[in-house]
Amino acid sequence: MDLGGINPAVLIASLMVASVPIMLAALGELVVEKAGVLNLGVEGMMIMGAICGFVTAVETGSPFLGFIGGALGAMALSLIFAFLTQVLQANQVATGLALTLFGLGLSSLIGQGYVGIKPPATAIVPFGPLADIPVVGRILFSHDPVVYLSIALVAGVWAVLKFSRTGLVIRAVGESHDAAHALGYKVTRIRILAILFGGAMAGLGGAYVSLVRVPQWTDGITAGAGWIALAIVVFASWKPWRILIGAYLFGGITVLQLNLQAAGARIPVEYLSMSPYLITILVLVIMSSGKGRASLNAPVALGQNFHASR
Repeated sequence: MDLGGINPAVLIASLMVASVPIMLAALGELVVEKAGVLNLGVEGMMIMGAICGFVTAVETGSPFLGFIGGALGAMALSLIFAFLTQVLQANQVATGLALTLFGLGLSSLIGQGYVGIKPPATAIVPFGPLADIPVVGRILFSHDPVVYLSIALVAGVWAVLKFSRTGLVIRAVGESHDAAHALGYKVTRIRILAILFGGAMAGLGGAYVSLVRVPQWTDGITAGAGWIALAIVVFASWKPWRILIGAYLFGGITVLQLNLQAAGARIPVEYLSMSPYLITILVLVIMSSGKGRASLNAPVALGQNFHASR
């Protein structure tokens, strides 16, 4: 059944795909911020993951290796951020912004010879007869492995942060790095590992954009997805399951505006195209205002540099 030329089952299935890149990037940034580090270079890491994953997949013919290449490429960029902020004690905000600019420029340089090339297709998970179930089959059983992996990662991060000793240590470092250091924890090492995990997640999200979401390479292909991921972390009040909800919300807005354009909606295309970013700004304003819960749930040491000699 179509509603105004839009099939609800296709819409929901599409939003699940559209939400994957920002969900992965936001989940990685959540862990980074839980450790007390503010990395504004998510957009740069995502686009590096996009080009590294695309190049790896094209050269090897394997989408699986492409995703690994995307994760490693973004991790390499995040390692630069980790060295500058955790070893050289550089300002985290300025370094993150520089990381985004560097990633955008470097990805454009690497991708010059790959414009117009199609990457190898990423196969969907074969659910057999389940995929033929009306409506439900189209929504739940017609996706590639990364869609299901993203949901599993949300559950995994939630479980680790809430129930494991590793999660307790990460949260302790993010709340009070001096107290964690006094207890014998290696604050700098923990934060560097968290930054690398965030980079890998952003790289996976970027690779998903260039290999599945928009299977091609063009400059600026992530189109601000990294900034939306940063907004979702605030929207989610630093809680993993809310990352899932936020990603589906913003993914739904993105898909809906594309479907409205295809259905011939009389709303000007420019307004539809800017709607995801407008909603992002509104959510940030609402969640950050006054006594908003987000400000109460932010890690206390977020954005603060740590030095063992202090």
